[in-house]
Amino acid sequence: MAFSIRLYLWSSALLLLGLGCSAPRDLAWQPPRPLAADRPAYRPPKRPVLHAVADTGRTAEPLTLEAALRYTLQLNPELQAAAWEVRAREARTLQAGLWPNPELESEIDGAGATAPGLDPQDREMSLILSQELPLGGDPGAARRLALQEALLAGWNYEAMRLELVARTRQAFVEVLTAQERLRLADSLLQLARRFEQAVQARVSAGKAPPFEAQRAMVVRANAELAAREAAQLLEAARRQLRSLWGPTGPRFKRVVGTLQEVEPVPPFASLTPLLAQHPALAQFAARRALRQSELQLARARRIPNLNLVAGLVRYGNTGTQAFRLGLRLPLPLFDRQQGSIQEAQYRLLQTETEAEAVRQALIRRLAAAHARLLTSYQAVQQLQQEVLPAAREIFSVIEQGYREGKFDLLTVLDAQRTLLETTNQYLDALQNYHQARAEVEALIAQPLNAQSP
Repeated sequence: MAFSIRLYLWSSALLLLGLGCSAPRDLAWQPPRPLAADRPAYRPPKRPVLHAVADTGRTAEPLTLEAALRYTLQLNPELQAAAWEVRAREARTLQAGLWPNPELESEIDGAGATAPGLDPQDREMSLILSQELPLGGDPGAARRLALQEALLAGWNYEAMRLELVARTRQAFVEVLTAQERLRLADSLLQLARRFEQAVQARVSAGKAPPFEAQRAMVVRANAELAAREAAQLLEAARRQLRSLWGPTGPRFKRVVGTLQEVEPVPPFASLTPLLAQHPALAQFAARRALRQSELQLARARRIPNLNLVAGLVRYGNTGTQAFRLGLRLPLPLFDRQQGSIQEAQYRLLQTETEAEAVRQALIRRLAAAHARLLTSYQAVQQLQQEVLPAAREIFSVIEQGYREGKFDLLTVLDAQRTLLETTNQYLDALQNYHQARAEVEALIAQPLNAQSP
């Protein structure tokens, strides 16, 4: 009998040890969507390591878009937090599949009694081992439920990765545009200074009235203010981009890239089917499986768990030993998981309407982003091919004519203001194009150039 109990104890220990060693690894990570799939993103180690975050103080000069994306995908705290959530859900999957631990109970009746005539050998001693047996299949159903929750965490990680790719590209374009605005402001400042010198020379030669020199001074002062404002906006854009990398990201002063490269915009109808690739929609297969697992677990818990009790009892008064065997089973008279089953059924039905609601929300976002993309592309084309060359030509002719005495100062200032406004419109259109394109590509989860216009 004692041998049977020892065998049971060792078997239980080996079974639980085997379950505990079968830790699931990399169960929940989804294959990356095509957009920026070739750039490695942060993935935590399989064993948790606590470390302090320190500012490395490194620099990246000049900064390219590829480098900016690499820093974001490796250093962004939001993505790292989402990645650790996936690891935590994987660990929960391991825990959910484990059986309850056995319980060992030992009793000695009359321990410490000092009554006269009481023989210590007459005390009753027992050694009882109990094990809860889940008859309804709770561990398997709970593990399937935890696994679906881990898969959803993996989809959330992929959605965060796509969002950060778009945010990085948009912030990079903002820095690049701010650099162009500062370059334009510095050019206009140099032009205003040269123009002020030319006006001073004409006033000194008696070819222009003195108030034109004051007007030229005002133009130069305004150009200085505009240059300082452009420098401040550039620094703010740099900080915005660096904030995506967390405290360990590198510093930079200049980015390199091209704003002028634009491509024709595919029609909206050709992009709508690609929304199925977005993690917010692609995850609904896992979400439906999650709801089904919740329903299976609720149904499994209708069957109460059986508690098996086995042990040895020694009767001191006779010196005999006996084997004790018992069963403990709750009677499901009142609680049969009725509410939990109904709730799981309603949640399963709710999933279908949630999927359609998410799809419609993505369509609205894509429609708005596509409209901005198309409008900005048309504006870039018109400004690039017609308006901006004409404004530059007009200003060049009028500036030369003023030096020759053919035009007055007001005409020159008006041409200069027109050129400045047109150039800023051109930069606005380029920035809007690239930022809208980044949003569209994040929604369809792939580059636009994979589509035929």
